[in-house]
Amino acid sequence: MEPLPQVIPFPSEAGADRAPKQRPQTLHHGVLSALRDLIVRSELLPGTRLTEAVLCERLKVSRTPLREALKVLSHEGLVEILPNRGARVVSLALEDVRHLFEVIAGLEALAGRLACQRITDAEICDLKSIHFQMQASFIRRDLPQYFQLNQTIHKRLVAAAGNPVLAATHENLNARLLRARYLASQTDQERWAAAMREHELIIDALNRRAPEELADLLREHLWHKYETIKAHFDRL
Repeated sequence: MEPLPQVIPFPSEAGADRAPKQRPQTLHHGVLSALRDLIVRSELLPGTRLTEAVLCERLKVSRTPLREALKVLSHEGLVEILPNRGARVVSLALEDVRHLFEVIAGLEALAGRLACQRITDAEICDLKSIHFQMQASFIRRDLPQYFQLNQTIHKRLVAAAGNPVLAATHENLNARLLRARYLASQTDQERWAAAMREHELIIDALNRRAPEELADLLREHLWHKYETIKAHFDRL
């Protein structure tokens, strides 16, 4: 039996007093961000039906920005659009998660090698700054903020590789793993602490521009996340 639609506590519409020509884009990105966060943080569980009428009423928006957001989430692999039946949150099997992690780990290892050759001193300083902010979030046990900064570090490192094909491929595949990566920290506090220590080693290797060491650290870091997720699935 499919789960009943959930009541979704979306944030109030922002920027309603802006000029009309800016409002549709604001609504689209607002809906997209809200839905993605709710899925990634498991506030909308896998299999949950996302009925257009319910969402439009809750958000006080028309179907157009909602459908645009659902299409983006469908492309990211987080939502499945059901013909004439709305949409629902995608359920990822453990095997799918493993396959994605295998590819992402390879991509980030390659990105690490290239970044060691191409990253600038200024970019390393920026990454260190983000890392310190993430460390503060970890100390506060602010998982949503920690996770956002964590993802920013990984994206900046991939971008520093200077390869747009690599960056685009990583972004596309990583979107499907966001929920699993969040789950890895959420369900295991020891794993969260270990991930923080691993990030310190990653930043240090990048600062020293040690390509093979950095590649190994990134690969191990991601594989440890997969092992945590697998353990969670095994307990279910």
